Amino acid sequence: MMWGNGSMGWPWGFGLLAIAGVAVLIYVLVRFLSNKSGSDDARSAPRQADSAGARQILEERFARGELTAEQLRDQLRVLEEGR
Repeated sequence: MMWGNGSMGWPWGFGLLAIAGVAVLIYVLVRFLSNKSGSDDARSAPRQADSAGARQILEERFARGELTAEQLRDQLRVLEEGR
């Protein structure tokens, strides 16, 4: 039985390895660039939503009497500074 020359498998293996390496490199670059370009939008939207939710929680705590008016103003000022 002839299995062919032993070096015939190496070029195929090297070619597949090179293709896989290029594919991984492209994937990593796309992920890196998409995270870098969208990072500002991804960070600002949750902050605004969190700020609105925090404001609502503070107002509810004030309505229940857990916070004084002064504490509420202080906490709201801290929220506004965080933007």
